Amino acid sequence: MVRLSSCRNWFNIRLSQFFACPGWNQSPMNRSIVLTVVSDDHPGIVESLSDILARHSGNWAESSMLSLAGKFAGILLAEVPEGEVDGFVAALDELGSQGIKVVAQRSDAQPASQGAREITLEFVGQDRPGIVHEISEVLARHTVNVLELETTVQSASMSGESLFLAHARIFIPAEVDMAVLRDELESIANELMVDINLEDES
Repeated sequence: MVRLSSCRNWFNIRLSQFFACPGWNQSPMNRSIVLTVVSDDHPGIVESLSDILARHSGNWAESSMLSLAGKFAGILLAEVPEGEVDGFVAALDELGSQGIKVVAQRSDAQPASQGAREITLEFVGQDRPGIVHEISEVLARHTVNVLELETTVQSASMSGESLFLAHARIFIPAEVDMAVLRDELESIANELMVDINLEDES
């Protein structure tokens, strides 16, 4: 079993209510806002985001952030009181003057369909172009939604060859035939010479 979160040069921040404003509690009047953040990598980016969130009585719910080739990239789910949303988004826009580009999108999440399943998909193999494309093509054909995807490339301990490693959480509708999906993924795995592992989280 490959645990990508331990790979060098990779970090995945998943925080729950860590940067919450004191006294914050969940309410039907809170709005979910998904932020994508890109900047030249430097200290203080997370502090700038959390400061704005705290000043608008918001909660830092979930996030995934990393440094890639000198750039900081992240995605964040924030919960903000409805009356604070406009001011929060305006304050995020002002971060552009610091070279921090933030795109904010309000979310109206839809409930999961009955009988749908969440599955963990992991694959590892010799790195080459097209691995993600060919596997995601199979998933899309079966209307499978990718909830989370983490990938990295590292050197094999013995051979020194570049290995591509991926960990994904996928959402499979109830009507999907799991046997057919598994067969197609195994067929692709043989063609790509990668090992694929599916685990049902239900």
